[in-house]
Amino acid sequence: MLHTLPHCASSVDFPALLRLLKEGDALLLLQDGVTVAIEGNRFLESLRDAPITVYALKEDIDARGLGGQISDSVVRVDYTDFVRLTVKYANQMAW
Repeated sequence: MLHTLPHCASSVDFPALLRLLKEGDALLLLQDGVTVAIEGNRFLESLRDAPITVYALKEDIDARGLGGQISDSVVRVDYTDFVRLTVKYANQMAW
């Protein structure tokens, strides 16, 4: 399943998101959600043991001036990759 997070993690039920993550899922951070990808962010730390891949939309990272602050554990993607993720994961959950 592809989970998309367009909001700051503190504005969603992040514990529920963590509970619903399954092996092989992906989490795409976009819009204000890219702040989760900042190195040392407590929400990102809680994702470290999750059996998923965390992606962040590069355009949203750049728009917020966060390029140098993003954790190496997060995969940066562009809009083309975003479309590929939506094709790869038939089921999606927007947070």
